[in-house]
Amino acid sequence: MFVAGATSMYIGASLAVHLFDEIAVPTVAWLRVVGAAIVLAAVVRPWRQRWTRAAFGAAAAFGVATAVMNLCFYLAIDRLPLGTAVAIEFIGPVSVAAIAARTSRNALALVLTTAGVALLSGVEADANLPGVLFALAAAACWAAYIVLGARVAQRDRGISGLAVGLAIGAVAIAPIGAVDSGPAFSSPRLLFLCVAVGVLSNAIPYAIDQVVLRRVRRGTFALLLALLPTTATIIGAVVLQQVPNVLELVGIALVVVALCVR
Repeated sequence: MFVAGATSMYIGASLAVHLFDEIAVPTVAWLRVVGAAIVLAAVVRPWRQRWTRAAFGAAAAFGVATAVMNLCFYLAIDRLPLGTAVAIEFIGPVSVAAIAARTSRNALALVLTTAGVALLSGVEADANLPGVLFALAAAACWAAYIVLGARVAQRDRGISGLAVGLAIGAVAIAPIGAVDSGPAFSSPRLLFLCVAVGVLSNAIPYAIDQVVLRRVRRGTFALLLALLPTTATIIGAVVLQQVPNVLELVGIALVVVALCVR
């Protein structure tokens, strides 16, 4: 399930990169969240459930963190290769896993994962600094996504909480994303592609995340996210022709070994 979600997510990201030539990056990120929220709401109909203030608050916090993460991530992949941006962003999940780690196997897995991420990032001294900073901001939001997503799942809101959260998150980043949205709304093709990005990158993988979060502990989920840099690097090479070098391939191997150790 997790691999399927990761593949969907980065196929959507690759599609988004191609849209950046026609639509402003923040607009693509915003429409990604809007599209996912609409599709999920239509499927699960969250308004038919009874919401407590605590459940609604958890979903709102989760949605805002997710929307800001999406925005920062798209600003990063506009400046960095897909695999590199994901690897830097992975600092967030690694931090969550480090806090949750309680065994020597977890510690070893984290060491291997960190080494793999460092190689995959391939950040040089002359790297695109704004891209790196946006990726780091996305990393912080990703850590929040794991913690807050677990709370939503534990309150038995799952995909309904995701739908409500994304709707609130879309409103939160609208002042940034809606400003230059004219070209998207004037072209049915572009609007359809933006919604498709939302379904591929948000609705499908995040819905899968909610199912997984109900079955595993938060620290285990954070470590499972080590699959994402690997998936992003492979899809970046196949779809965007961002071919990894030898060190990046070694990084992929380290991440896979870390998962096996775990």
